[in-house]
Amino acid sequence: MSATFDLILRGGTVVNHDGEGVRDVGVVAGRIHALGDLSRASAGETIDCTGLHVLPGVVDSQVHFREPGLEHKEDLETGSRAAVLGGVTAVFEMPNTKPLTTSEAALADKVARATGRMHCDFAFWVGGTRDNAKDVAELERLPGAAGIKVFMGSSTGDLLVEDDEGVYSILKNTRRRAAFHSEDEFRLRQRLGERVPGDPASHPVWRDEIAALQCTQRLVAVARRARARIHVLHISTAEEIEFLEHHKDVATCEATPHHLTLSAEDYARLGTLLQMNPPVRSGRHRDGVWRGIADGIIDVLGSDHAPHTLGEKAKPYPDSPSGMTGVQTLVPLMLDHVNAGRLTLQRFVDLSSHGPNRIFGMARKGRIAAGYDADFTVVDMKRREIITNEQQGSKAGWTPHHGRDVTGWPVGTIVRGMRVMWGGEIVTAGQGRAVEFSEAVGSRQ
Repeated sequence: MSATFDLILRGGTVVNHDGEGVRDVGVVAGRIHALGDLSRASAGETIDCTGLHVLPGVVDSQVHFREPGLEHKEDLETGSRAAVLGGVTAVFEMPNTKPLTTSEAALADKVARATGRMHCDFAFWVGGTRDNAKDVAELERLPGAAGIKVFMGSSTGDLLVEDDEGVYSILKNTRRRAAFHSEDEFRLRQRLGERVPGDPASHPVWRDEIAALQCTQRLVAVARRARARIHVLHISTAEEIEFLEHHKDVATCEATPHHLTLSAEDYARLGTLLQMNPPVRSGRHRDGVWRGIADGIIDVLGSDHAPHTLGEKAKPYPDSPSGMTGVQTLVPLMLDHVNAGRLTLQRFVDLSSHGPNRIFGMARKGRIAAGYDADFTVVDMKRREIITNEQQGSKAGWTPHHGRDVTGWPVGTIVRGMRVMWGGEIVTAGQGRAVEFSEAVGSRQ
């Protein structure tokens, strides 16, 4: 084939919905134009990917980048810097900012802040509340909106919607898939006395598996009543996996690398650095979430990147905030799990690219196919590295995985045909744009 492209990725092993094999990929005007043997074609830029795997761009559908209002922890530029250093090409960011992202104006402000400044592409979850329940059908279709996010536990103020009727008032008006933090706020309040001052290992005792399961059971029942689609974030219990297996008609769900990699045994080593909501639990629950991966119950991966400063995390439990960094370590941790035989590389791609495309209705993202955005995560499956705090692009500057030896490493992040990260360096200034969604009429450029 004789042709001219803007960019050719040559000689890499392409992993996609149709299998795995050595193919060239040709890019024109930021979109994929051709796949196959392009040895006779020319290009403005050619990247030799021999010995590397070319994956569809990894999407992290749950991050907290803290802007506006909490920029001392993170901001849109630093959070997205961490993302592309870790091979992530697009993120969905959460609404618990100051002010909360619960209105058209607040969403538009975030989109304006992010456009051309973030290093990766982006969408923003809009918080569902009692006050905006009647407006969510309009809010979820605005440009840059990932959908509606509801906190049934682990939040304060207007973002907390802990009762079934409050959730129903939102879900009866949604048309897209709404996302939920599912922990039973009523049980959490009852069990506050289970927290042991100075002992973060009591965190999963307080926020036990019943709080998670009970809330997810209630949520599914409300979703059926409202005839709505739901997405359960950061599954942390074996019991939720067993329950959700029987409700895949209405519910999709997410797993996080920290719930797949760490366990309650790590509290002794990490202390409050391990403190998350929902908590990292015993090995039994970690194994249960892996069962969800193996049996296809889990639909997507999200890091739940939720940075706090080391000073904030150093406060004695329970005054210490819940949250850890994660967007930069999602890809290397999961590639290490691939190399360890816990999942296939194709299943990782299904979770990190095809899954977000399928369940959230992303337009032109999530596959390596003609007409799709030229988003690629280029990885070296044989490369061994040690994850360190010093590598982290996040403003927080730390990771709970400091010192972890992994095999499999992101070496390149390409967003809409632009080489943004290569060899651990940012090589293109921020060019981020809002992700488009097939169900959000009016968001298309």
